[in-house]
Amino acid sequence: MLESFLEAQFQVADIKKKPAKKSPSPPFITSTLQQEASRKLGYSVAQTMAIAQRLYEAGKITYMRTDSLNLSDSALKASAEAITKQYGEKYLKTRKFKTKTKGAQEAHEAIRPSYLNQTNVEGSRQEQKLYELIWKRTIASQMSDALLEKTSINIQNNKNSELFIATGEVIKFDGFLKVYLESRDDENEDETKTLLPELKVSQSLDMEKICAEQKYSNSPPRYTEASLVRKLEEQGIGRPSTYAPTISTIQNREYVIKEDRDGKTRDAKEIKLIDGKIKTITKKEKYGYEKSKIFPTDIGLIVNDFLEQHFKNIMDYNFTASVEEEFDNIAQGSKVWTDMLDRFYKPFHAVVTKTAEVSERARGERVLGTDPKSEKPVLVKIGRYGPIAQIGEVSEDEKPKFASLLKGQSIETITLEEALELFKLPRTIGEYENKELVIGVGRFGPYVRHDSKFFSLKKGIDDPMTIEPARAVELIEEKRLQDKNKNIKKFAEMPGLEVLNGRYGPYITYEKKNYKIPKGKKPEELSLDDCKEIMKNAPKKKK
Repeated sequence: MLESFLEAQFQVADIKKKPAKKSPSPPFITSTLQQEASRKLGYSVAQTMAIAQRLYEAGKITYMRTDSLNLSDSALKASAEAITKQYGEKYLKTRKFKTKTKGAQEAHEAIRPSYLNQTNVEGSRQEQKLYELIWKRTIASQMSDALLEKTSINIQNNKNSELFIATGEVIKFDGFLKVYLESRDDENEDETKTLLPELKVSQSLDMEKICAEQKYSNSPPRYTEASLVRKLEEQGIGRPSTYAPTISTIQNREYVIKEDRDGKTRDAKEIKLIDGKIKTITKKEKYGYEKSKIFPTDIGLIVNDFLEQHFKNIMDYNFTASVEEEFDNIAQGSKVWTDMLDRFYKPFHAVVTKTAEVSERARGERVLGTDPKSEKPVLVKIGRYGPIAQIGEVSEDEKPKFASLLKGQSIETITLEEALELFKLPRTIGEYENKELVIGVGRFGPYVRHDSKFFSLKKGIDDPMTIEPARAVELIEEKRLQDKNKNIKKFAEMPGLEVLNGRYGPYITYEKKNYKIPKGKKPEELSLDDCKEIMKNAPKKKK
């Protein structure tokens, strides 16, 4: 195709310009605050709500659990004054937004600063950043539209009928963009458009280069916490107060895990026409890289499959939304709550009883094949402490062998060869101080065992299958040094009382309670009486 452009001449065939405008987003509700704080500030949903709670309790923002877009008349007046004073009359456009969410509870205003003339507040850096985000969003919602000019240029050539199309836009009046622009979930989506030079129809253009790039289709993106909140809202699952606890719960119970995952590389061809020559370049393209995305765990997949099999109606997306609607009707007095519970609980109880009788504990068992040495079946399943591989069946003759799966391995995708590799652990890789260095995988991950003590391998750095003796010794000495530096002082007169170095600095520990050392006191100089005094005067923990 590029060969046909070798001696082509190019000119502008058509120029289309049309005015456009961009309107600001409405002020924050719970779900949009959680999404924007995740995208712009990198906060988790639970973190955002905790910071917002502190701002609310300090009287700096309005209530942060709301799905109302409404701003009070006093807030509209205050925002108008702030905009006029800081940006001028032409930037002001007072708006009243209407809530479109079905079943929205509008007892509160949208989330906004309590005093709109305060552009920033005192507090932690996190509180300041979240407050600034809320202030900008509130102010921007009451500002003028941004006026744009969208341009599309068609470029023709004298060798064939193919057209090149250049698109771009120019900001004629920035309006609310002067203060704030909402982020997108798609990290690759560019908010800024190309700025095009001034051109005329029939104007000749010089060809510097033409590139043809090989493109691959990508898998649908995994959920971030922000995009998951938006999906919950779209499906009508939960309320503003339940988004954060729901996402925290499925992570705490290890049904899902939030993490980064390294991508893979593949070859991508790029063909260039430059300086009258066609060049083909093969470059490496990274794909499948995930940052702070939510992935289902083996336990999560098994629990989900079990519930889908036995509680299909409850697992339906519409179930939760319909229950929320019934709760609204009860709150409004149009339904009796006991009748609603009775209709739900009787059939639900029957299903629970039946399921308990006919189903065994779900383990997600998957047979991979046969062990070539013992000719016994090899399978993977969920064990007491997570996913495991197993050789052989439970019988009186011989107990089966077990091995824990490594981080990144899943019972859904692991192969027979990968499972058999796990049984090479534990393995002895050498000696240190006349004692064996043994590599294994336990409940808390891969480790080095030496002199009956365990030393964890570093995640993402050490591979239990390939680790060398020198590296194992390095990990042992590193942990010994940490332990040595941890103990600052002990007292023979009061065993159990210690002054230790911790993650957040020195502290006193006694009978499973920790006590902060006041500023100005040197931990290594503390006497037993000093420690007792600090413990006696320690502030009581708030419930």
